[in-house]
Amino acid sequence: MPRPRGKRMGKGALLRSYIAATALIAPFAPRLLKARADKGREDPARIAEKLGRPSGWRPANTRLVWMHAVGLGEVMALRGLISEMHALTPDLQVLVTSSARSSAQVFAQNCPPQTQHQFLPLDATRFIGPFLDYWKPDLSIWAEQDIWPNLIVQTHDRGIPLALVNARIGAASFAKRRKVASLYRDLFKRFSLISAQDPDSAAHIEQLGAPKPVQVHPSLKLIAPALSADPAALRALRGAIGDRKVWMVGPSHPAEEALAFEAHHKILAEDPSALLILVPRALERRDEITAAARNAGLRTALRSTNTLPDAHDQVFIADTFGEMGLWYRLASTALIGGSFNDVEGHNPWEAARLGAAILHGPRIENFRADYARLHGFRAATQVTNAEEIVGALRSDLGPQVARAAACCAENGAALGDLARQLTDLLPGSGA
Repeated sequence: MPRPRGKRMGKGALLRSYIAATALIAPFAPRLLKARADKGREDPARIAEKLGRPSGWRPANTRLVWMHAVGLGEVMALRGLISEMHALTPDLQVLVTSSARSSAQVFAQNCPPQTQHQFLPLDATRFIGPFLDYWKPDLSIWAEQDIWPNLIVQTHDRGIPLALVNARIGAASFAKRRKVASLYRDLFKRFSLISAQDPDSAAHIEQLGAPKPVQVHPSLKLIAPALSADPAALRALRGAIGDRKVWMVGPSHPAEEALAFEAHHKILAEDPSALLILVPRALERRDEITAAARNAGLRTALRSTNTLPDAHDQVFIADTFGEMGLWYRLASTALIGGSFNDVEGHNPWEAARLGAAILHGPRIENFRADYARLHGFRAATQVTNAEEIVGALRSDLGPQVARAAACCAENGAALGDLARQLTDLLPGSGA
């Protein structure tokens, strides 16, 4: 039975201009995608998905939820929400879309049951129509703040309920978006449910024209299941490392790498067998990082050479993609990167889930609410220099790890309400 069409809503001048502009640009999309694929920025085998031609299979006679997030961290965070919704609706099928090539590679290794991945089609009518015709989603869930106007409008026009979850709009992002507030107002009014990560984000979304009240739920990253790890690789690495003291830095940037090398020298003076695992955010920096470590007088080995760290290696550079689950399992303590520069932090919950004690720098604006929650449990430690890193590593961090586990358990209960509200938006839910 065909779905009733959605109630048509008006389009302001900015939205109409955007729709017209994307229609003019769309004919050039195949050439642009091929050029990006030639540079390694797109998966050449899956370019058709971005042009609206699916490569997956739409299960028949069952309800399907379409979830979208942009990059790796956001896509991985969806796994917990998928699990919560499956617990409420066991036969639910899930389609996850994303934009970044890296997100597909890692998600494939951690994909929940009854779930498949496709790349999001480009935001033009000629690509969106075939995508929606094929998948026929019963509910569309958008994570964080990456919402594409044509996709939102056409999904709504087909009578498919829309939800925006895990939204985060800080002060700087809000200042940019308020310049085009009428566009956001046109889009937000098409959502049946909007949930933000924190009260400030909720207030910003309301000021951009979203119907009040915008709800607040903790970040989806808080309930994401533990990252997977290849069992054979884990056994091999544990065998090579033995009982050495292991700590890690990741995802790393130059600022924390310099501090880590300085701290590791001090640690080696006390424990010559200690090993630092360094997981760079940008793998193409491996040569730069290797040179910096060696200039600091540290012997290094590279994961990408298929070697295991030997007894003489002091720094092991984990320059391979999608293996964070390995490193968090091997390290007793993780210094979470991006917290010493304008990156403003990375996700601490993956480390917390896998039993690594958490250290971080002072610059964590992108994860301010997350770290506030961890510090409320006394489950993370802020450090500002090499001496403080060494001091933390000398401490017994076991109680901190236990408190982090308790924090993770509480997080799951806090997000159950969001899963129930989303499930109620499905046709036939009885809501």
